[in-house]
Amino acid sequence: MQKYIAFFLIIFLIMPMAHLPAQANITTTTTTTENDAKNIPQWAKDLRRWEIVTFGSIPFSMFTVTFAMDMVRWSKANGLNFNDRRYAPWPLKSAGAIAMEDKEQELTIIIAAGVSVAIGIIDLIIVQAKRYKARKRAEAIPVGTVDITTKPWPSDSPDDENQAPESE
Repeated sequence: MQKYIAFFLIIFLIMPMAHLPAQANITTTTTTTENDAKNIPQWAKDLRRWEIVTFGSIPFSMFTVTFAMDMVRWSKANGLNFNDRRYAPWPLKSAGAIAMEDKEQELTIIIAAGVSVAIGIIDLIIVQAKRYKARKRAEAIPVGTVDITTKPWPSDSPDDENQAPESE
């Protein structure tokens, strides 16, 4: 088990840094421009969004799954009896609380990871459906139809530098 953990740490923590230069100067620093963002394929953007949503939901899913596992343990141990709170979930635990066993902790982590992956996949499906719907709506517009986009006048924006001079 420790070999697998060490392998994943090497892959996910050390390998991304292998492509960075040791010292950065003006010629080696890169900035993202609009042209660079346009050249990134859509599947890569979707994969990045899925990654952000999945890893961002891990703390919330871990908290929720841990609470649910504690509730199940408490129910199995004594039927949610408030007189014996050794198995109670976190806010209700007493001083002599019984900790989860290793198998229960592993199961909690696996379920939380699965929930996070499911949240990422659901988000990906929703985004794909919205994009498909918008594309179909754009394709349904008859040829020759004028697309009108409204923007506020420059004087309406709070930090506009190009305001017309006021006449007296």
